[in-house]
Amino acid sequence: MADSERRVVVSGGSGGIGRAVVFALANAGDEVVALGRDSGRLAAMERRARAHGLHVTARVCDVTDERAVESLADGLGPVTVLVNNAGTARSAPLRRTGLDLWEDHLRANATSAFLLTRAILPGMLERDRGRIVFVASTAAHTGSRYTAAYAASKHAMLGLARSVAAEVAGTGVTSNAVCPSFVRTPMTERSVARIAEHTGRGLAEAEAALATAGPLGRLIEPEEVAAAVTYLASPLAGAVNGQSLTIDGGGIQR
Repeated sequence: MADSERRVVVSGGSGGIGRAVVFALANAGDEVVALGRDSGRLAAMERRARAHGLHVTARVCDVTDERAVESLADGLGPVTVLVNNAGTARSAPLRRTGLDLWEDHLRANATSAFLLTRAILPGMLERDRGRIVFVASTAAHTGSRYTAAYAASKHAMLGLARSVAAEVAGTGVTSNAVCPSFVRTPMTERSVARIAEHTGRGLAEAEAALATAGPLGRLIEPEEVAAAVTYLASPLAGAVNGQSLTIDGGGIQR
């Protein structure tokens, strides 16, 4: 791979934010490998990208499985950018948060990022070139009712991003996180449906309740998150390391 070429890996690549990130980086000229578990959605995305002349390859991979991640990394070749985007979100009061729900969030949101970063980072350090971006959440900075498992897993993800940043400081590799509030994605649509089901509200009213929780008064668009990821993944962000970019219109300022 020439110095001007970049191979990008995006986990959760066929979902709302992941899909936007894949197309943003592919449109910027990168070769993108999109990871996911839904072979149908991945194949459809790959066909659409190829139809537009974009270099996108879809790979089915359970990024919470250590052997699967190691096998994937062995066959990827040099990776310049890793976007840890895979995740899940479900809500429940703490007393109703079972161990399965707790561990599922930790695996999907934190362990997946740990396994991919551990597998890909050594090659970046060897080449002294790389960008790692963690797609966390405003829940990585705050706690709220009924989100114990989700918030804890996103706090873990942000802690991992900062710890990696400390290890790579002074090299050509950086590690940063983006922390959006509610984003217009299928995951958020499922949250809206659960709110409507449990409260008796209509879907529009339930979505509005989420949207008005922040100063923007609307959901964040996936492309807005992708733009932030694109910047942190760019050569121009070489002096940015260990940072958390909050995308919520100013509700959290730190």
